[in-house]
Amino acid sequence: MNKYLRLFRLGNTLIGSFAILIAAFMAAGTSMADYWSNLIIGFFVVFCFIAGGNSLNDYIDVEIDRTAHPTRPVPSGELTPVQARNVGVGMLVLSALLSLLTMDVSCIAIVVIAVVLMFSYEMFSKQRGFIGNVTIAVMTGMVFLLAGALVGDWTSNIAVGGMAALVTVGREISKDIEDMDSDVGRRTLPMSIGVRNASIVASVFYIAGPILSWYPLVDDPGNYLYYSVILADITFFYCAYKVFSDPHKAQKKAKVGMLFGLLAFILSAIYYSFLA
Repeated sequence: MNKYLRLFRLGNTLIGSFAILIAAFMAAGTSMADYWSNLIIGFFVVFCFIAGGNSLNDYIDVEIDRTAHPTRPVPSGELTPVQARNVGVGMLVLSALLSLLTMDVSCIAIVVIAVVLMFSYEMFSKQRGFIGNVTIAVMTGMVFLLAGALVGDWTSNIAVGGMAALVTVGREISKDIEDMDSDVGRRTLPMSIGVRNASIVASVFYIAGPILSWYPLVDDPGNYLYYSVILADITFFYCAYKVFSDPHKAQKKAKVGMLFGLLAFILSAIYYSFLA
């Protein structure tokens, strides 16, 4: 594969780019087709954003990758760290410029804020533990806000975006607990306040996500397909319990819970598109 496509992590980048289309369906159902031009722009905005973030990451982590990922383009010598940095910065700037094509203030603001957060994460907050955890979580939630903005209403995905962000904080803390002995050059939450206290914080976020997930039912209790969100909530409550004894299992199960949550929001969009 081309060295630049490998730098971008093409597979993950494409998955993230197509995810914006799924999130748009959650926000607008079949009405998303009315915004087809925005969705095409959004696809490439997300592609450039993820590719830029991965490229910048390889510039920052070049020494770590010489051992952990020696076949990647930078540690293998196919690209220099400066080339990876320049490509990363260029792709992130390009994602912000592409957002201008939507001519929508909400879309542009979300993308610009996300780009600033990505720069700050790679250059600063990644090493700061909890601040980095929150930064990753906010960027995760903003994917759903962007999808809503692309189809005319950035608030339409607040519930799923908020749930994803909260649970992501819990998952990131769980990963830091798991990797505590091998983390080098980072001051993570478990290092700062201890494993048990960090587990309590992670547990709080795992519980907060499911609480927010019930907001759509408060608004419309007749949306019977969305009741499937209880599968996600049960999984996250299990993560809140399991993080104390097995943070690895907790963060892995959190990914399963996220999939259940996404399914519930997709079913909700199907309900409003075809059954309501």
